[in-house]
Amino acid sequence: MSEQTAQETFAEIRALFKETDAKFKETDAKFKETDVRFKETDALIAKMTRESNDRWRRLEGMFGIQWGRMLEALVKPAALQLFRERGIEVHHTYQRLESRINGHTMELDIVLENGQDTVVIEMKSLVKAEDVDDLLQDMADVLSFFTRYEGRRVYAGIAGLEFAEGADRYAYRQGLFVLGLTGEGMVSIKNDAKFRPRDFGKATG
Repeated sequence: MSEQTAQETFAEIRALFKETDAKFKETDAKFKETDVRFKETDALIAKMTRESNDRWRRLEGMFGIQWGRMLEALVKPAALQLFRERGIEVHHTYQRLESRINGHTMELDIVLENGQDTVVIEMKSLVKAEDVDDLLQDMADVLSFFTRYEGRRVYAGIAGLEFAEGADRYAYRQGLFVLGLTGEGMVSIKNDAKFRPRDFGKATG
């Protein structure tokens, strides 16, 4: 290959590299532009999600109480008979019992009792696993707020119009009664015959 031919070939290769480099830079700029657009879209989606969640939380705050009251109206008349059928012979019903100790308050939605047994029922329109945890924490402290239950068998249940996936099974495993609606709109205890409720009191009998 002559010197002139080599120079021409080198010039062609150099020009090709420059052209390729320019295309790479152009492609990189397009990728960066696309990335910016993706980030803008992600930010918009995140903003819309936040706003949607905020709206749902406001709606839940507005209507959750009403659903809870409706559930109470369904559970209270049926509760005594339901628990008697489970062998817990309760005969008194109370709603929204409240106790305040050292500036802290505990409220119990529905309480059933006799001389030896107490059943605390928590009401939720939608029961989630964290609601079960909250009830378990309350039951761990219940004797501090309601000292009259000391020495009794103290059981707990959670009632819901709906249950998030697995929440009812989780409550069952924690020794809680699970109350929900049947297809006919009636309240029922969903625990099977093998269920053994957890006693949150200090009774030994």
